[in-house]
Amino acid sequence: MNWNDVIKMANHGSPEPPRRVEKSEAEWQQQLTPEQFQITRRKGTERAFTGQYCEAHDPGRYGCICCGTPLFDSNLKFESRSGWPSFTEPMADNVIKYEKDTSFGMVRVEVMCNVCDAHLGHVFPDGPEPSGLRFCINSASLKMEEKQLQ
Repeated sequence: MNWNDVIKMANHGSPEPPRRVEKSEAEWQQQLTPEQFQITRRKGTERAFTGQYCEAHDPGRYGCICCGTPLFDSNLKFESRSGWPSFTEPMADNVIKYEKDTSFGMVRVEVMCNVCDAHLGHVFPDGPEPSGLRFCINSASLKMEEKQLQ
């Protein structure tokens, strides 16, 4: 996956999700903390350098806080110095939904959970090789499952 792939999906549609989870706004509010709800369901953003996983380096997988879908592997996490957890690519091509975002006078690509439409953050073309991508993700939209040491 590279930036051209991201732009193509943002303009022409994302891959089919592995499954769908749909709940009412009231059900999401009951399940999530106020911060999680504001970020994932209302497209909010946590303040830079405040998120739980910003500096985390434990091995494991990061799943969607709303539906539990595995999204990112800690092996693909890197220090972007942006203030949010950053990853080079998702665990699978069909778990992320891409949409053009023109809010706040900018043109960006929003990334969401493709299973439940939770807002995760944005993707940018300034990440390390081999993908060149930086998935800039709100910690509040993620739940870390640590790998157990054998």
